[in-house]
Amino acid sequence: MSHILAIDLGGTHYRAATAFAADPELVAPLENGPAPRDRASFLALLERLLAASGASRLGIGVPGLARGSLCRWVPNLPWLDGLDLSAALPGVSVGLGNDAQLALLAEAKAGVAIGAGDALLVAIGTGIGSAVLAGGRIVAGSGGGACSFGWAAADLDDPGEDVSGWLERQASGRALDATAKAIGLDGGENLIAAARAGDARALAALDAPAAALGTALAGAVGLLDPAVIILAGGVARALDMLGPKVQRALDRQLPPHLRGVPLRAAHFGSSAGLVGAAFAGAAGSDWRSLA
Repeated sequence: MSHILAIDLGGTHYRAATAFAADPELVAPLENGPAPRDRASFLALLERLLAASGASRLGIGVPGLARGSLCRWVPNLPWLDGLDLSAALPGVSVGLGNDAQLALLAEAKAGVAIGAGDALLVAIGTGIGSAVLAGGRIVAGSGGGACSFGWAAADLDDPGEDVSGWLERQASGRALDATAKAIGLDGGENLIAAARAGDARALAALDAPAAALGTALAGAVGLLDPAVIILAGGVARALDMLGPKVQRALDRQLPPHLRGVPLRAAHFGSSAGLVGAAFAGAAGSDWRSLA
């Protein structure tokens, strides 16, 4: 039975797992660690993990744009830009994609988007990734960068940036860390914990990032009319605190017939990207047609 090496590569950490091609949903954790800091270290990591797992298939999600087996633009890991994984790993079947798109693939195949046909996923970690399922197919766009809602903006005076979009700067994990620091707490996880404990400062501090996220998502709902909005990544664990605030901002910006789109935590939680990488590894370059 063919083995798959699945990797969820983030801007700061990676996670690796193995799976069988016949049942990609059942991933077995292999290892995790800090993201490599250069191309040579990354390729050495892949070769070591492929050898250790005995895998002939690789599924990998990256926090940026990919087309086929080529990494096109990965702003937090720029040494990946221009790397063709099929050329670098001859004899290995490669399923490469944006990490949020692979997370949505997992949810469409075996999670909260089964049978939805139309869904929006927002993966909030170091940055914000996003993906759209429309008519049962994951939307890629002409260059693989469609539906990048981390770049959505709701501030006419924002000067813009080349690396981080407006929404990322308001509501990503990094933004929550900065919000926590501003009120004397150490990191976004502590901010959420304080909010759960009823800390008034923490609860109030969540208003701005939640409003930014809800406002940006309203534009996406108006454009796409999804059946469900899925939150993935580390921030999905905070849906109990952020969800009601996001929902209020979302519905405030929409007409009655578009309000009430449910917010759901990814079934696979922060592992959605890893499970999606396993599905992509099983399918190879044609993974988009799986949803």
